[in-house]
Amino acid sequence: MKFGILTCSDRASAGTYEDRSGPAIRAYLETHVNSAFEVEHRVIPDDRATIEQALIELAADCCLIVTTGGTGPAPRDVTPEATEAVCERMLPGFGELMRAVSLNSVPTAILSRQTAGLLGRSLIVNLPGKPAAIDDCLDAVFPAIPYCIELAGGPVIEADNAFVPGKK
Repeated sequence: MKFGILTCSDRASAGTYEDRSGPAIRAYLETHVNSAFEVEHRVIPDDRATIEQALIELAADCCLIVTTGGTGPAPRDVTPEATEAVCERMLPGFGELMRAVSLNSVPTAILSRQTAGLLGRSLIVNLPGKPAAIDDCLDAVFPAIPYCIELAGGPVIEADNAFVPGKK
């Protein structure tokens, strides 16, 4: 089983900013997933064509692709558009829930445009680029992730039962 982590950041890809969100996503998955898995982590610029290509490439091997960055309203924030361009089916509930949860601690969370969708058997989930938002957002949507991947025809992901309601 393979997961993809895609950090979309001009500064991190140029080496002028340390990518802390990608490693935070990996740490979260290592804590919450009991199944054996590998991670492919890429750091790329905020360029729509580059993001689209990376998502397509990762979807060939990864059942889950978690992006970080590029979800705000700035002109270079194009991760949701790239995600929507490559996905066959969108899952807007993921973004709606992440924004609702984030609003409890950050009043500007309404500016975040994260979303999720399916590309073949791969689930793509957009997260904000701020490391502090990673756990809050994943806590909100993680309970649906293993089931969504299974319904899409992907592998069965064994997750820590404490984080997936209804699992015994």
